[in-house]
This record gives sequence, C-alpha cells and structure tokens, in this order.
Amino acid sequence: MNKLTLTIIATTFATALHAQNGINSPYSRYGFGIQSERAMGFNKGMGGVAQGFRNGQQINIANPASYSAVDSVTALFDIGISLQYANHKMDNLQRNMRNTSFDYFAFQFRAFKHVGMTIGLMPITNIKYDFESSSETLQGTENITSSYAFNGDGGLREVIFGTGWNPFKPISIGFNVGYIWGDYTHNMGMSFSDNDAFSLKRTYSAEISTYNIQAGLQYIQPISKKDQIVLGVAYRLGHNMGNEAYRTTETLAGDAVGTQTNDTIKNAFHWPTDVAAGITYYHSNTLRIGADFEIERWSGTRFPNHQTGISGSTISQNYISTTGQLNDRIKVSSGFDWTPNPQSTKYLSRCTYKMGGYYSQSYAKADGTGTVTKKPYELGVSAGISLPIANAHITALDMRKRNIPRINMSVQWVHTNIPYLNASTMRPGTLTENYFKFCLGISFSERWFYKSKLD
Repeated sequence: MNKLTLTIIATTFATALHAQNGINSPYSRYGFGIQSERAMGFNKGMGGVAQGFRNGQQINIANPASYSAVDSVTALFDIGISLQYANHKMDNLQRNMRNTSFDYFAFQFRAFKHVGMTIGLMPITNIKYDFESSSETLQGTENITSSYAFNGDGGLREVIFGTGWNPFKPISIGFNVGYIWGDYTHNMGMSFSDNDAFSLKRTYSAEISTYNIQAGLQYIQPISKKDQIVLGVAYRLGHNMGNEAYRTTETLAGDAVGTQTNDTIKNAFHWPTDVAAGITYYHSNTLRIGADFEIERWSGTRFPNHQTGISGSTISQNYISTTGQLNDRIKVSSGFDWTPNPQSTKYLSRCTYKMGGYYSQSYAKADGTGTVTKKPYELGVSAGISLPIANAHITALDMRKRNIPRINMSVQWVHTNIPYLNASTMRPGTLTENYFKFCLGISFSERWFYKSKLD
C-alpha cells in the first residue's frame, strides 16, 4: 500500500509541476490573473473556511499552525483536481467554456514531538484569454475598418514548506515559507482593412520568481467535554519582488516590421500583505462550524502601467510601475461539516457532509480612469461529501484503530461581476461570469511510523 501511494504521489507531483489551471476568461487580464482558491479537498465544500480548522487527518495549508495536530505515526497525502463549466457574458456577447485544473498537492508528517511538517504545491493565479473586437469604420473614411485582438497566457505557482508547533496546550504556531514562480504574456494587436495602413502590435511580459512567508496562530478554548472553540489568524508578509517587466511595441506595414521599441521596468512588482482571521466551533467529532475574514492589500502594491499623456501636439506613452492599479481583495466565508456517527458500522453515518459559501471583492480594476465607481465582486456557494474508503471486511473496531483514506467531492457555483469602461463608447459595461465546478480530492492517511509489537 505504501509503494502504491508513493507511486501515485510522485506521478501527480511531476505532472503538476507543468500543469496550468483550466481557465479561459477576459477577467484574467488584470493583475497576475484570476486568483486560485487556497482550499483543500476537506474544505472546498465549505466555502474555503479554514483559519480555525485543525485536524490530525486533514492538511490545512491556509493556516500553518494547524500542522501540529498531526499524530506521531501518521503520514498524510492530499491531491485535488477540478472540472468546471463556465459562461462568460460581456454586453451582448456570450461564450461557454469547459476546463479541467490541477488544484493542489500536499504531504504532511510529524517531525518531532508537537511539531508537524508540510510540503505542498498549488497554483496561485492563472491567465488565459483570447478574444477580438468587432470591426469599426474609421471616421473620415467610407470603407476602411479597424479591428483589435487580445490574448494572454501565464500564471503563478507556489511550492510550500511549512512547520507547525504546539509549545503548550492551548496555543499552536506555524510558518509557511514558499517559492513563487511563473510568467505572463499579454498581446494586443490593432489592424486595418487597408493593406497600406500601418498596424500595431504590443506585447507585455514578465518572468516572476520570489519568496512568500506566512505566519499562523491557533488558540484552542474548551467549552465542555464535547465542545470547544478554535481561534485562528494568519499573516503574510508583503515585500518588493525585484522582477522586471517588459513592453515591446511594433508597427507593421503588411508583413514587414516598420519600427520596434522595447521598454523595461526594473523592480516592477510588489507582493501584497495579507491578513486572515477565523473562528470555528467543534462539537465532539461530529460537527464543525466556522467563519473567516481575509484582506489582501493590493491597492498599495506596485504594478506595471501603460500611461498615455498629451502635451500640446505630442502624445507620450510611458511604461512605468505605479500603485493604485489593483483593488484590495476582501473575502468573507463561512461553512460547516457534519458526520452523523464516525464510529458507526453504517457507511452513510461515517460519511461527512459539507456546505458553505463566500463573498469576495475582487482585486481586478478594469477602469483605471476612476469613471466606474462600482467594485468588482465574486459570490460562491458550495456543498460536498467526504467518503471513507474501506474494505468490506474491516470492522468497526478496525475503523477506530486505523487511518482510512477518503475521497472528498464537492460542487461549487461561482458568480463574478466586473464593471469596466468601454474604450470605444466611453460607457460603463459589465463582464459577468458563472462557473459550475466539480472538485475531487483524494487523501491518503498512512501509518508509516507505527511500530508493531508481537503478542
């Protein structure tokens, strides 16, 4: 069983290193792209609530203080993927898409007494879009039309190394140290129906590599023999990333390049500070109810900006790094899970049922002029079930003694609303997206460090 587990984990890890999250959305044009959930299989069906969750049989990367809950004989593996159906709508245009995505991989074990260790891999953001505008007749001409094409690709991923320590009974602390890497490419093209007219092609690109440091704390407060509350808080350090951003502008006459200019911004990016806090109520081993609040301070971070200025008869197009390109991201989530009877011989009574939801203000800022005052938002609801995997001959007593692998399944409905300013009509518009996701996670719980004794 151990060899089989290692083979599955190694294969998934190698595949995930090259995997991109399945997405195809104009919304991914902003910032580093659409942000991925930092949720695992156990809490995807609960709206992603996590700060107060700690369980020796579940890996909770959102708060590293939870790592200390793993017991001394257990090694945990968790793998997740998603399948999604999406509908994108902008004004009178609609598009339906189907995608699959790699969500996460994590491995956790007890390193020392009261100290747990975790290694994980997950996507942070994803960029993928390809669309064109309808042709427009130029003013002062009868049949010369213009058209625009936009496409982009890329995203960020993170490898995480974390540790959690329980120095004394009510308090646990933890740290995640991550390495973030990735890239992005945004292409914009403007062309005319007259072959003698010059067309324009512009490319924005960057290669990203930086560190990520997060600290977490959990406080356990018993209420009775069967009830307790866990308070959790996590803080991520903001910092200068030190990466460069590039802009290439080409004017073309037919198939020939007329002119080409290259611009570079040094130290173009800043990683945001993030603060999250939550509370979870536990009743015995059957019920958990939690709520989280999180804020990412993107508004104060630097990001590349294409600025057009007019001085007299001269038009300047500067490429600089400025703050205010993105909004602060705020997220509120809540959820619960319920296991009727973890020790029952009836299979459905040992299953765990989940439900939750969240509301988030997106960091995307689709109108840099400030004309559109409405903030973009995202709304999601989810439900799920966790199924224990066990052979038919395992008895209820075996269930209490052994760690049983589980399949975590959940469904999610997500709605995004992104207000923007139409550059052609100078009127506000709205990009709306609706996602229906099916998430599948498999968690292996192996007793690698168990010492058998002969009787």
